[in-house]
Amino acid sequence: MGLVNYVLDGGVATIAMDDGKVNALSPAMFGELNAAFDRAEADRAVVVVTGREGVFSAGFDLKVLRGGGPDAPAMVQAGFDLAKRVLAFPFPVVMACSGHAIAMGLFLLESGDYVIGADGPFKFTANEVAIGLEVPAVGLAVLRQRVVPAVFNRMTLLAEPLDPSAALACGVLDRVVEASSVLKEARSIAASLTALDMASYAATKRSARAVVL
Repeated sequence: MGLVNYVLDGGVATIAMDDGKVNALSPAMFGELNAAFDRAEADRAVVVVTGREGVFSAGFDLKVLRGGGPDAPAMVQAGFDLAKRVLAFPFPVVMACSGHAIAMGLFLLESGDYVIGADGPFKFTANEVAIGLEVPAVGLAVLRQRVVPAVFNRMTLLAEPLDPSAALACGVLDRVVEASSVLKEARSIAASLTALDMASYAATKRSARAVVL
């Protein structure tokens, strides 16, 4: 796989996105991410999802969105299908946010079970309203299940960006660590989660997320 790397180690599968730029969520990226999750499910692995240095993902590929035709809506559908897959994945998913998470990148990030963010000049934003778009209902649902109501309103209606400390305070992040430690901490947490009873985990996850799913 060229955009996504998959490594299995001790029951933990690390899925790393790297397109050499801002990790645009393109049709090709979604194809490789789904293939990686297929492998993780077959391996019965706890998953760590991460990006490249400085950016988790800046959202949908704007070239495809602006190009119109059938590719644009198909890409958007693929994005939210992946978010749903992560929300319902039968094994724990830890997000290792290496930097910025914007628009669909944020929605994907917030679909995980535990989210670690890098400390630094990074922003977490659903910027759709600022650029003339409506935040999709599915994106609202993903954010609502994690973010405290007052900040949810500011993030979605006012397109307010959050820095890592604000993101931690409102539920976007579960922990903030030095940028150089994000992946290490995520793998450590993921390793501890391999001790869970996965049948109980999956059943509880389905019940807890029934509404958003």
